Amino acid sequence: MSKKQKTIQKEVTLSGVGLHTGNEVTMVFKPAPENHGFAFKRVDLEGEPIIEAKADYVTNTQRGTNLEKNGVQIQTSEHVLAAAVGLDIDNLLIEINASEPPIMDGSSKFFIEALEKAEIIEQEAEIEEYVVKEIISYKDEVTGSEIILMPSEEYQVTTMVDFGTKILGTQNATLNKISDFKEEISAARTFSFLHEIEMLLENDLIKGGDLNNAIVYVDKELSESTMEKLKKAFNKDNITVKPNGVLDNLTLHWANEAARHKLLDVVGDLALTGTRIKGKVIANKPGHSVNTAFAKKLAKIIKKEKRNNVPSYDLNQPPLMDIHKIMDILPHRPPFLLIDRIIELSDKHVVGMKNVTMNENFFVGHFPGAPVMPGVLQVEAMAQCGGVLVLNTVPDPENYLTYFMKMDNVKFKQKVLPGDTLIFKAELIAPIRRGICHMQSYAYANGKLVCEAELMAQISKVK
Repeated sequence: MSKKQKTIQKEVTLSGVGLHTGNEVTMVFKPAPENHGFAFKRVDLEGEPIIEAKADYVTNTQRGTNLEKNGVQIQTSEHVLAAAVGLDIDNLLIEINASEPPIMDGSSKFFIEALEKAEIIEQEAEIEEYVVKEIISYKDEVTGSEIILMPSEEYQVTTMVDFGTKILGTQNATLNKISDFKEEISAARTFSFLHEIEMLLENDLIKGGDLNNAIVYVDKELSESTMEKLKKAFNKDNITVKPNGVLDNLTLHWANEAARHKLLDVVGDLALTGTRIKGKVIANKPGHSVNTAFAKKLAKIIKKEKRNNVPSYDLNQPPLMDIHKIMDILPHRPPFLLIDRIIELSDKHVVGMKNVTMNENFFVGHFPGAPVMPGVLQVEAMAQCGGVLVLNTVPDPENYLTYFMKMDNVKFKQKVLPGDTLIFKAELIAPIRRGICHMQSYAYANGKLVCEAELMAQISKVK
């Protein structure tokens, strides 16, 4: 059963302190249209630039997953993105008046609460899900961190952490279904080791931290000077270490809270693939570096598979439209009618076909010794398919002509030769308005994508 995309009903505002800057931050979750995905908008900067939550924009993973586009940054994006994924949301605009979201308590809990307050609603468009068919893996040879993605009936994540310290040994956490995220994972807080906190304090890199938004594991002797620094940094009169090795003022929600938080990070970082995943993730010693490297690899695989996702049609079945019906709709005639059949047609897409034979007029001169179908004619054939789509919306198509308005992102991938059967698929990017059709078009032959283009055409009544 197909599932629908989701966004929120109304906007909701959150305020807090940025962990690394210590500045007060206001963040607004806003509804977003279908197929929008997740994006951040920096309302504090001129032009209010938008940074899409994509793996390609990851620049730094030292203290969180940081994105950068055209010099504009978003720091520590993972906790917010994990909350959106954990609530099954697909489309969200996150307006923010600083470079990083508020840290809140170091988990995703408060973001979950805010998004639920904004009321999650279904949209019309169906979800595009990447179904994992074979094992995909990535390993960092230096750290030994590894992520494996394997087939599964739903999105599942298991994290295994081992910090090699007495205070925090090996821990595991598992999310069997995304609907468990809110209860099982969202409240797991970020954590750090004392030696890391000392380094950050020395370099003035942790201005918004206090003992309420980070679990601090004490992995070394607490010296008097360190104690004084911590008191000052965390604004406390007294600081002690609990028997479980955690600085006081915090009680662990779970014994394996560290592993659960690492799982939260994995969910947030893999949101940067921009696609829902139907598969099981096993992350051994995960961290933002390996998570985002894997997200980049997966995003490339998804893009490639999507591009080469050749539609399968039974060409022995009677077509929806044969050449005669096509000529009833389109004004084109041989030798410039470049589609032979229409196989599928809806109000949003069209699929057409052309048998490329050696008898084509263009092979006479292109190129006589090594015939290749001209790329411009492949684009023209895709446009004619789009013409059928748009002319199908008027009661008297014979009284209209179609004209090209624009072509963008035209790419030719493979040669088209005599004997090839071309399949064209065109899908609307936006609804048809005033006879203008804006579509994404693809041409396939021999099980491969041969051409793709974003096309815009308009129909005009014959005077």
